[in-house]
Amino acid sequence: MKKGLIHIYCGDGKGKTTASLGLTLRAAGFGMKVLYLQFFKDGTSSEFRLLEQTGQVTFLRPEKKFGFYHTLTDQQKMEAREFYTAHFRRAASMAADYDLLVMDEMMSALSNHVVDEEEVLNFLRTRPEGLEVVMTGRNPSPAMCEAADYITEMRKVKHPFDSGIPAREGIEF
Repeated sequence: MKKGLIHIYCGDGKGKTTASLGLTLRAAGFGMKVLYLQFFKDGTSSEFRLLEQTGQVTFLRPEKKFGFYHTLTDQQKMEAREFYTAHFRRAASMAADYDLLVMDEMMSALSNHVVDEEEVLNFLRTRPEGLEVVMTGRNPSPAMCEAADYITEMRKVKHPFDSGIPAREGIEF
C-alpha cells in the first residue's frame, strides 16, 4: 500500500466496532501492524484477547473509566477531556510504527468534545503516507466526512435491546 485511506463506520446500528475489528483481523492476517484504541469503552470485550495473541495488534485501552458522558459532572467532563486528549496524542505519536490505526468511538469523543476535532483533522492531514485510519461512532461532523475516503453507515432497523434483551456475551461484547 502506498497511500493509506480514511474510513468512517458510523450510524445508529450495531456493527461499527465489529466492522473495525474485521478489518483489524484482515490486516493482521496479512502481516500488517495494527494500533487499536478506544474511547468510552473499557477494552474488555472478548475479541481483544484473541486478537492480541496475533502479535500484530496493539490495543491502547483507556486506563480510566468515566461512565456515560451525559452523567458526568463538569469536573469529570474536564478530567475526561484531559485523559482522552492524552490518549489520542499517545496513539498519534505511535502511529508511524503501524500500518492501520483504529480509533473506536472517535466520533463520540469528538461530539462530546473530549478530543479536539481540529487536532484530529490535523493528524489526518499530516499522518504517515501509508497509514490506513478507521474511526467509528455516531454522527460524524461534515469536516470529518470531508476528510474520509470511505463512509459506511450502519442503520438500525430492529434491535433486541429495544425489546428489553440486554447485550449478550460473545455476541454484542
